[in-house]
Amino acid sequence: MFRRDPLGFLRRMAQDYGDIAYFRLGPQHAYLLNHPDFIRDVLVTRQSNFTKSRALQRARVLLGEGLLTSEGEFHLRQRRLVQPAFHRPRLIGYARAMSEIAIRTRERWRGGETLDVAHEMMRLTLAVVGKTLFSADVEAEAGEIGEALTSVLHMFNLLMMPFSEYLEKLPLPSVRRFEKARGRLDRTIYGIIEERRASGEDRGDLLSMLLMARDEDGSGGMTDRQVRDEALTLFLAGHETTANALTWTWYLLSGHPECERKLHEEVDRVLSGRAPGFDDLPELRYTEMVFAEAMRLYPPAWAIGRKAIEPFEMGGYKIPKGAILISSPYVTQRDARFFPEPDRFDPERWTPEARDSRPKFSYYPFGGGARLCIGERFAWMEGVLVLAAIAQKWRLRLVPGHPVAPLPLITLRTKYGMQMTVEERSQRGCEAALDRGEGTKSK
Repeated sequence: MFRRDPLGFLRRMAQDYGDIAYFRLGPQHAYLLNHPDFIRDVLVTRQSNFTKSRALQRARVLLGEGLLTSEGEFHLRQRRLVQPAFHRPRLIGYARAMSEIAIRTRERWRGGETLDVAHEMMRLTLAVVGKTLFSADVEAEAGEIGEALTSVLHMFNLLMMPFSEYLEKLPLPSVRRFEKARGRLDRTIYGIIEERRASGEDRGDLLSMLLMARDEDGSGGMTDRQVRDEALTLFLAGHETTANALTWTWYLLSGHPECERKLHEEVDRVLSGRAPGFDDLPELRYTEMVFAEAMRLYPPAWAIGRKAIEPFEMGGYKIPKGAILISSPYVTQRDARFFPEPDRFDPERWTPEARDSRPKFSYYPFGGGARLCIGERFAWMEGVLVLAAIAQKWRLRLVPGHPVAPLPLITLRTKYGMQMTVEERSQRGCEAALDRGEGTKSK
């Protein structure tokens, strides 16, 4: 049942059995946690008693010892080395590139045409990650990289099976596809690393931070393999998750024209036709609320797993050593205790007053604790700027009859893509601003 419909299964478990629900995944003891207090306990309060669950342990086959898969002191060291790439001064520069790429994307579209918006958002966010974090133009490779990523994600169904450590050594067609896809991604990443090492240039991006990173005592630089693992982790996580969140946002706006109208009104009022920039983010409040609500309903990371190092007690139950603790943003963020009419799209849930009325871990699309997504601020900024830039010019309408269903791989993709029609909307001077060559507003 879990393999056939993991989202439906977990949601039914929470509805039928409460805030701690026990089940078995083969020989594995598993517990679904669906209360913010229990989720905080695992992710924050007692986080030292847990390691990553099997899904991310098996992800080492692709990601090596990157931030997503590493543990303990090594993870903390790597996080300290990478963190400066996401500090405010760097984010200001990233914002300019995000806006420019979003505008380039929207100018490529034509009124009345039908697009797979899932594909378009993947291409856009791939270009953003390439430009901002690696100062590389990978947009021309977007098709090949996208195919490789899709092959890799589908392979994880096999990697999660019992004895998959042995299956991956067999010459199976799925294994060969995975190895080919991994090789394609490695060629891109190692090519970028080799080019940068040769130039020795600090371009103010993540790759420069990785190549120049040292511990506090001035020692401990990264090998090419370590740089590759971190770069590939952030390369994939940094575009796959945001692309999915944006795709679901356009889908929800298409079905809620009143919310779309409010979004357009804010974008027109704040930007007055010019390109969005870093300094506009505090004023694009409703745009951020729309993005937050979309990630409530369709969180890119739909489940988080941890494995207990030692037995412990939670909610009156004894949890054994080695048990898997699963929390699901998809499930908790659709809990009527915290979000009345939970399946309804309502950006007004994200006013400051409404946000403050709920417990912290009723909403956690970026995880929490020491393993909180390191690129959270990057993702929020990209989501808001891309939505604002594209909404200046276009409305996107779901093609009538197009099937829409979530596909829960490692991230929450759309099962059938997202076929949408592009409709041009009137703007106040957007084209004129572009003709004048006005850039983003930034200090």
